[in-house]
Amino acid sequence: MKVTASMVGKGWRLVGAAGLAAALSVGAGTAMAQQKKNEPKAAAPAAAAPAAAASQSAWVKLCEKAPVLIKDKDGKDERAEKSICLTHHERLDGNTGMVLVSAAIREVESQDKKHMMVMVPLGMAIQPGLRAKVYDKAMWDATQKNEKVDDSKLETIKLNFSLCHPAGCTAEIDLTPEIVTKVKAGAGIMVFAINANGQVIAFPVPLNGFATALAGAPIDNTKYSEARKALMQQIALRQQAMIEEYKKKQAEKAPDPKAATQKK
Repeated sequence: MKVTASMVGKGWRLVGAAGLAAALSVGAGTAMAQQKKNEPKAAAPAAAAPAAAASQSAWVKLCEKAPVLIKDKDGKDERAEKSICLTHHERLDGNTGMVLVSAAIREVESQDKKHMMVMVPLGMAIQPGLRAKVYDKAMWDATQKNEKVDDSKLETIKLNFSLCHPAGCTAEIDLTPEIVTKVKAGAGIMVFAINANGQVIAFPVPLNGFATALAGAPIDNTKYSEARKALMQQIALRQQAMIEEYKKKQAEKAPDPKAATQKK
């Protein structure tokens, strides 16, 4: 498949799209919204690190204890509290706060198998699900320059949709060690879906920082939640400012009733 700028689409491009698409990235005790080049900027959370976006990890690792079903020594299901970790990437629209695409690797304590989940907005065809390909640095850099990329020789990762909710639809796959190794070595994952009009839409997921986040310790959940809340509040303020600007422009365009009376 040859990936073109039109497939990535307005609002989905890595470079030059209208509106901010922020990858929420939080380091150990720090947080910042990564902003795309040539797009309207939104203020980063108060705990933001001053490092350049290019050097920031696009992934974070979050862990928490949760009850899961496991097999006992007799093969029967029983509930046990295990640590569940998500190595997570999320790209938001800076104007609306809508999740444009998210991806996560799920790991459950004492289980070797890893699970990959990708969420895309509503309106995508349930069949044939999502298709993903891991790009090397040269191919990934080409997509950021809106250049055509021939990825026909790359292995396709197939993900089937499992759940839809108001925020989007999630597709999943069990990860083999080979796929994990490939993702660790890649520069980005291009996720493909088919929209309601039968068009192929590409969702870019950068992999900078993925391997380090996957192997590293989880970040503080509370600090991450606070940083994300701060970012959403900033987006809400941006929305309000846009509404006020729109009202102002509409008022300026409206005819002056006094001038109309004087003409009569």
